[in-house]
Amino acid sequence: MKLLLCLLGLVLIVEGLPYLAFPDKMKRWLQQIQQVPDNQLRLVGFLAMCLGLLLTYLFR
Repeated sequence: MKLLLCLLGLVLIVEGLPYLAFPDKMKRWLQQIQQVPDNQLRLVGFLAMCLGLLLTYLFR
């Protein structure tokens, strides 16, 4: 459980960095992402999950 909470903390740090460093660009990007089709977003999300699973498996 300790490792899970540590990893969650790291994910939140990485997710928050762009908002801290480039808030104006993030607002524009979030507006642009609404125009991307749902199927394409699902594919990108699936590929990101697979890459995360692979990296976790390889470097655990």
